[in-house]
Order: sequence, then C-alpha cells, then structure tokens
Amino acid sequence: MRVRPIWNAHFTGVILGLVLLLTFLMTGHGLGASGAPTAVAAVTAKAVAPAATASNDYLGGMVADGANPLSNWISWEVLGVLLGALIAAFASGHFRLRIDGPDRLGSPARLGMALLAGIISGVGARISLGCTSGLGLSGAAVLATAGFVFLIGFFAVGAVFGLLTKGWWK
Repeated sequence: MRVRPIWNAHFTGVILGLVLLLTFLMTGHGLGASGAPTAVAAVTAKAVAPAATASNDYLGGMVADGANPLSNWISWEVLGVLLGALIAAFASGHFRLRIDGPDRLGSPARLGMALLAGIISGVGARISLGCTSGLGLSGAAVLATAGFVFLIGFFAVGAVFGLLTKGWWK
C-alpha cells in the first residue's frame, strides 16, 4: 500500500474549525470527548454494583430511571472519531502498532508513563468539566473565559513537563 503524506497542519486546523462551527449550528453544542469514558464508567458501575451506583452522587444521575448514558451524543461522537481515525490510518498507509516515547525508558516504563499521563489528564478533565476538545476548543470558540484559562494552563503545564522530561528523549 502506498503511504500518502500527512495533511498540512494549517489546512487541518481550518477543517477542524469548520467542523466545530457546523457542530454548533447543527446540534447547538460543541465538540467533546471526556464524557464518553464517564458514560462507560457509569454503565460498568451499574452492571457491577447497581445499588452503589444509584446512590452515587456523580454516576447515579446518569443511570437513573433506566437511562443509558451510552446513547448520549458524546459516546457516538467518540466512536465516530475512533472509527474515522482507524479508517484514515489504514487508507493513508500510516497505521502502525508501536509504543511511542523515549527509547531510554524501555517499553514497560513508556506504557506506565502513558497510563499515568492518561489518568492525570482524565482526572483533570473531570475536575475542569471538560477536556481539550470540549473545554479548550469549544469553550474558546464561544469566547468562554474558562476555555481560555484551560488552554493557557494546558500549554503551560505541557511546557513545564516538556522541560522536566527533555533529558529522557536524548
């Protein structure tokens, strides 16, 4: 299969902006992703411990009265993004199974680092009530102060951790 070039970042940014605009116009809300894992957690918790889930202030409301949080728009959006990315990776010839990260650490440490970073990002997304796409992109698109504060903090923390871990990548 022929490997196609990756899209230009500026062109892709314009496309993302148009998708975000169309999402606002067609659905009345922006993009997001962090709600999907929360919906999976609510459904899983209800299956494992229904009484505890029903009495939980955070997850209980999502499954009250037989509601299925997986039928929410955000779950379908995330599923579409995953399938679309997979199809695009195969179609462009860029699909590879690999473990990215600094070679100095070895695969187990890189996987551990990725897991820790994912957990920290997930907790941060729940605390801030949005992820980079929901709070950052969609929030900033509607000129919400929280969106800009989030983006500034996100980039500042990324720069600090980039500097702290720079030596691992040599």
